[in-house]
Amino acid sequence: MDTDALRLFIRAADILNISAAGRDLGMAPAVSSARLAKLEQNLGIELLHRTTRKVSLSVEGANFLPFAREIIAQEEAALAALGRQMATIKGTLRFTAPSSFAQLYIAPILPKFLEQHPDLMLDLRLSDVQFDLIEGSYDLALRNAPLVDTSLKGRKLADDQRILCAAPQYLDTHGVPDTPADLTSHRLIAFQNLQPRPLTGPAGENAFFDPASAKGQLTIDDGQSQVRATLAGAGISLNARWSVHEQLKSGRLVRVLPNFEASEDSVLWLIYPKSNVLSPKVRVFMDFLVAEIGAKPPWETQV
Repeated sequence: MDTDALRLFIRAADILNISAAGRDLGMAPAVSSARLAKLEQNLGIELLHRTTRKVSLSVEGANFLPFAREIIAQEEAALAALGRQMATIKGTLRFTAPSSFAQLYIAPILPKFLEQHPDLMLDLRLSDVQFDLIEGSYDLALRNAPLVDTSLKGRKLADDQRILCAAPQYLDTHGVPDTPADLTSHRLIAFQNLQPRPLTGPAGENAFFDPASAKGQLTIDDGQSQVRATLAGAGISLNARWSVHEQLKSGRLVRVLPNFEASEDSVLWLIYPKSNVLSPKVRVFMDFLVAEIGAKPPWETQV
């Protein structure tokens, strides 16, 4: 199979522009159109719908796209195993991560990575709503949840401690809870749903952060918005330490029930589909994130 044509199809599917995809790969518009048409002829399907106004991915094209990505990954891995890896990493890397974390820690270091790999194109999908890796044809994802999906493989980036926080002005007005049972008389800010979250105390005692049983509830599905609402005095929230460590240092937030934290064994994972070969482009990006963030997480300081 013509792997250059597969690369063209993958890039065209990502940006929905055949001519621009061809230019990215060093092909003239006429050549890229002919190359893609030849690929479709060989496969016996239409991968992309073309009109005079737009290009869109066909159902068959969407089904074929994950396999095309894996074929290219297999080729890159095979060449690397033979010592024939290209001196420069090329292609498009599709990466998804929580928006809150990406804004704070990934976006600021992207210029450094792109300077190291100028021929690699990054396609980022940043949202606190998790995307399906396989259906979305993602090469890599950052997840801040236990790795339970057996179809995925992962590499640990860092621990993800969850702690209770509130603004000083909220505590001045509503009082400071002394025990987890006192949380029922407070306003609690929940992330995405009102499900209770288990807490563990210093002697291993069990408790819950249970917004549904509280005096008042606020549910938010965006991490940065949750932090902002907490800073504004909307209530007590359970936050990842990485999202609030600067506010804790400055005193704009304070820990509530400082001897208690979330019980879940939560870890920041870099994950990818188990069926995929770990391609050079994925490996270099993972190595970069681990070196820049995971080696010495900036939030792992005592507050």
